[in-house]
Amino acid sequence: MSTDLSATPPKLAQLQLENQLCFPLYASSRLITRLYQTYLTPLGLTYPQYIVMMILWEHAPCSIKVVGDKALLNTNTLTPLLKRLEQQGFIHRQRAGQDERMVLVYLSEAGVALQDACSEIPEKLAAKLGVSRDSLLSLKTLLDEILPALCLAVET
Repeated sequence: MSTDLSATPPKLAQLQLENQLCFPLYASSRLITRLYQTYLTPLGLTYPQYIVMMILWEHAPCSIKVVGDKALLNTNTLTPLLKRLEQQGFIHRQRAGQDERMVLVYLSEAGVALQDACSEIPEKLAAKLGVSRDSLLSLKTLLDEILPALCLAVET
C-alpha cells in the first residue's frame, strides 16, 4: 500500500523526519565525532577529552568552572573526564592558594606536546569530508549564531 505524502496534513508533515532540523544536527554530530575518533584514538583521547584539551591549550591554567562553561559540560561529567586526563599525564589539578574552593587545571609537559600531535586533525577531517572550506565555515558561522539561543533555551 502506497501513501501519497503530498496529501499529508501540514500538522503531521512537521513530524516527518525529513522536515526536522534536529535530526541532521544529531546525525551530523554523531558522525563527525566518529570521524574525529579515528584520529583521537591513537593519541589516547576521546572526543570530549579533545574538547577539554583545546580549551586548556588556549586558556590554561584556568579553573574547572571555566573549562565546564566553555565545553558546556556539567561538573558531574567534567570531573571524571579531568581525572582520566590527569591519569594519562596530560594535565594536573591544584587548589587555588587564595581560594581553596577553586581548582585550577594546568597542562603538563605531555599535555603541551599533545597539541602538536593534534594540530593536523582539523585539516585531515576537512579533507576526508570533501566539503569546501567555505561551506564548513558557513555552517560554523550559522551554528555559532544558534548556539547561544540553544543554551539560553535549555537554561530556562
